[in-house]
Amino acid sequence: MKPRIKICMGSSCFRRGNRKNLEFIETYLEEHDCTADVELVGSRCEENCRKGPNIEINGQMFHGVNQEMLAELLQGLVGKLSGE
Repeated sequence: MKPRIKICMGSSCFRRGNRKNLEFIETYLEEHDCTADVELVGSRCEENCRKGPNIEINGQMFHGVNQEMLAELLQGLVGKLSGE
């Protein structure tokens, strides 16, 4: 059984850039055939708005997330999923 990855995004962070981050994540996962292994969910505010946009991946919070940072994070996650 492959590991599952849970990615959470707070609703107020969508105004701070997570709308574009979500689109980037979805496209990246499709391109790397990982959509079945990843759960994308919304979450309540994490009360770190000044540090946003914020994304939580498997319980670890990341602040000031942009697409460059996401590409690095997702590359590591995709590698774990494929056993690399």
